[in-house]
Amino acid sequence: MTVQVNNLCSSNTLITWKLKKKVETQSKLPNSTKQKKPFFGIYASSSSNARQLIEFGTVKAIQPKDAATAIGSDGFVLLDIRPVWEREKARVSGSLHVPLFVEDKDNSVITLIKKWVHFGYIGLWTGQNFTTLNSDFLSQVEQLVPDKDTMLLVACGEGLRSLMATSKLYKGGYKKLGWLAGGFNRSAEGDFEAVEGTEKLEYATIGGVSYYFLQLLLLLRAVGG
Repeated sequence: MTVQVNNLCSSNTLITWKLKKKVETQSKLPNSTKQKKPFFGIYASSSSNARQLIEFGTVKAIQPKDAATAIGSDGFVLLDIRPVWEREKARVSGSLHVPLFVEDKDNSVITLIKKWVHFGYIGLWTGQNFTTLNSDFLSQVEQLVPDKDTMLLVACGEGLRSLMATSKLYKGGYKKLGWLAGGFNRSAEGDFEAVEGTEKLEYATIGGVSYYFLQLLLLLRAVGG
């Protein structure tokens, strides 16, 4: 029994020593070689933080039907964080625009493979480009809105990307924030006073093959209506 206990203690000591050396080695590595947190982990964490801010009342959740009042009477400034191709289809007149995601123009082999997979599974159906996080998002907002006491109503298509943007803005010093609940997709005609573009605001995120299905559905509805 003594031998077994001694062996166990030796094993634990060896494991502890290896873990300690691994931590010491990792801390000495340059930032470029350290293990990075996966993007989806960052996205989930940011969204979770934003939801907590909303639950605590720190960030105000505003329904699309109440957005006009929030902008016109309450003093909110609408910040559209959608990518350029969505905003070009439809946008609220007078809104500010800083995209949280931009088209990934990297042409490395790995990225090209990812783009091909994205196109096959997502891009062809939705018309969405392969994107990457806009690393200059906060600084670009600061250029447009230097006063961090400004009341910003953050909006996107579905309400998910704007959750992430809200979290980033709050950490960046903007404390008077609103979130467009459900995004522009849940808006109805008349929710915003003036909309520019070729599409209805609630359809701006739809593209690719799904866009033609939408047009067919609208046609059938009009004919049967």
